[in-house]
This record gives sequence, structure tokens and C-alpha cells, in this order.
Amino acid sequence: MKERQQQLDTWLNQQAQSQGASLQAITNDASFRRYFRLSNGKQSWIVMDAPPAHEPKTGLFVELAEQLQNAGLNAPKILAQDIEQGFLLLTDLGSQLYLPLLQQDKNGQRQDLYRDALSALIAMQVCMPTADLPAYDTALLQQEMDLFPDWLLAKHLKRPAEASTQALLKNTCDLLCASALEQPQVFVHRDYHSRNLLQHSQHSPGILDFQDAVRGAITYDLVSLLRDAYIQLPRADIERKVLGYRELAQQSGILAETVDEAQFLRWFDWMGLQRHLKVAGIFARLYHRDGKPAYLDNIPLVLEYIVEVGAHYDEMQDLADFVKMQVLAAFH
Repeated sequence: MKERQQQLDTWLNQQAQSQGASLQAITNDASFRRYFRLSNGKQSWIVMDAPPAHEPKTGLFVELAEQLQNAGLNAPKILAQDIEQGFLLLTDLGSQLYLPLLQQDKNGQRQDLYRDALSALIAMQVCMPTADLPAYDTALLQQEMDLFPDWLLAKHLKRPAEASTQALLKNTCDLLCASALEQPQVFVHRDYHSRNLLQHSQHSPGILDFQDAVRGAITYDLVSLLRDAYIQLPRADIERKVLGYRELAQQSGILAETVDEAQFLRWFDWMGLQRHLKVAGIFARLYHRDGKPAYLDNIPLVLEYIVEVGAHYDEMQDLADFVKMQVLAAFH
């Protein structure tokens, strides 16, 4: 780590912005990336440190940042870059994350924040090119869902999946993959939620952490936003927003008029089940592999989503029962 810091300091000393400026570490995310705020008292910038051995997508981050800006969205501008070393100097979009604002909901601010985020999402899906992005295909969807038995069940709970559980998960995952792939395939940010969105005085939201973007299901980012692992909305409010988004998508031409409310809600709910299985596994992995225990506190909400949503569909009832009785119960 000391050697890495020296490399970063050497690179920063070559940048004009660093003259007379101080460097302060800011919140780390769930990856190996580190972020710093560079400030001279009048102006500030963000420094990204993405070690290439662990974070090889810095070049893609640069490309996508430019594409997002060209689409009229508020992504950081790249001021200086060293892709080989994994260093970027970015414009500073501020520090006001969506998460605390959504939790506090001062003066009914929550609805405005969601409106801005949904407007930006439809713009991404309509305007962002996808030809060069990886496909969110069966292999990737399944790989993500495998995190649930591998890291949450076997590693964290020390309960490797028995044959009956393996059969249940296989059947469930097959259904969820089919549902995801029958949806319109659009630009997917892949982590479009309250910890990656910033309120901005002129152009909300500021959008972060988009380097893992893929071409995938239209409901994926909608699930990330509305069934966030860090904040829970009432089901009625979620459904109202989902159906409003369906109308926006149809008006924008990325969703066929023949997709009725029930089908779109089902797509949304089942995409959520896929994401929640993945996220529960990732949070366990962050603890056991990466030494980040704080994410364990978020696992119960993610599991509660699976139980609640699964109970609405006959095909998912067995999954809901298993998670409720065998997994969620272990966290209480």
C-alpha cells in the first residue's frame, strides 16, 4: 500500500491541479478502488486510484464517462489519466450522496430525487450505445446467482446447499435467466442506486461507478434504484414508480406497447430476485474475502426482498419459503 501511495503521489505531482493542493481520502466503495479529494481551498477535484491487477476497467470508465456526458448526463469529466497505472483525475460532482437524503426525506425531497434518477435512467437507456458492451447473458446472470450458495450459504452460514436446495436454486435461476433475456436489452449501469448517485445543484443526479456496464434487461437498473439494498420503499410506492417508468419507456420507443402492466411488473420483480441473490452473496464475499464487515448488516433487507417478492408468484414460492426459513432466520 505504501508503494502504491508513492506512485500516486508521484503522478499527482505532475498534474497542474495538485500545485498547492491537499489530498484527503474519502469514502471507499465495495471494490479495490480508492478515492481522494484534491483541494486548494477554492476548487476541488476527485482522484481515483484503481489498481490494474484488481480493477482493470479504468479505460472503459473513461470511455463511458465521455459517452454519458454526450448523452446529456452528469458523469465526471476526465481531466488527466494514466490507464496503465490506474490513476484518474476527475471533476468533483460533490459529496451529497442520495442515500442520506432519501433516508431523511426532508420537505418531501425523496420524490424529487427519484424523479431525477428515473429521468436520467431513461436517458441512459435511450441514448447510450451498447454495441461494444458485454452481454448480460445466461452465463453472467448465472455466475452472479452462484454467489448466493457459494458465499452466503456455504461460506458465511456454513451450510453447503444440499441436493434438494441445489435443485431448487437451479430451477429458480433458469426461470430468472429466461425472464431477463426476454426483456428489451439496453444499457445497464449495473449499480444504479443511492450510493452511486449524487445530488447536484445544477444537474442531478451525478452518476458514479459505471465501469461495469453491460447490455442487459430494461428492468435491471430500475430494480437497483427502487429495491435498493440500503433503503426500503413501500411496495405500493415501488409499483407506482415501476408502472410510471413503463409508460416512459413505451413513449421513448424502447419498450413495446404490447407489454402490459402485469408483464412489466413480473419482469421487474423477477429481475429483482436475480439481483438480490447476487447481492446477498456479494455482501458475504465482501466480509470473508475482502475484510469489509459493514455490508453484513445489509443482508437481511436483501433477503426480505426475496421473501416478499417470491411470495407473489407461485413459481417462486419455494424459493421464498427456503430463504425465510433456512437463511433469513439465521440472521435473527
